[in-house]
Amino acid sequence: MTYTLNAPATVSTGLAAPVSNAISAFKGLTTDEQLGLLWVLYDNMGRSITPAAPGAARLQFAEGLLAQVKGLSHTDQLQFMRDLVNCTSTPLTRAYGVLSNNTKLAFWFQLAEEMRTGTVVPVPVTYRLGSAGQAVFGQISKLDFNQQITIMRQAVITMGIDPLA
Repeated sequence: MTYTLNAPATVSTGLAAPVSNAISAFKGLTTDEQLGLLWVLYDNMGRSITPAAPGAARLQFAEGLLAQVKGLSHTDQLQFMRDLVNCTSTPLTRAYGVLSNNTKLAFWFQLAEEMRTGTVVPVPVTYRLGSAGQAVFGQISKLDFNQQITIMRQAVITMGIDPLA
């Protein structure tokens, strides 16, 4: 199944509630549904994310973490992603936790690129979002691009463990 984001042509004001609702709906998904929806969103928005994240060029701050993740088995890579979503404290999720918000967004973009090439555990070709994930995708697809980026940023900044908090 192909998922397509169809953002409205105009930017509407006062959509804080739909953004907040979409973030809450995203957080209400199961761990694997959140990961699946992130994949679908990155697959749809892909190349637009990095330019949209100011300071994302600072991805070099996350290169060590990316190298560690790429060095894991596919099973352990998936477990790392699940640990991020579940805020499970591990050395890798704590390393992620100290990244800046924009670097976290760029990290997930790069992770998606690595998944696309198969360096990081790829999403199965037959993967389909469940009905809950499709419903959240539907909410997000109705928002404008900046709101979609806000949702993605909010989704990834709360992942992992900030050892300094």
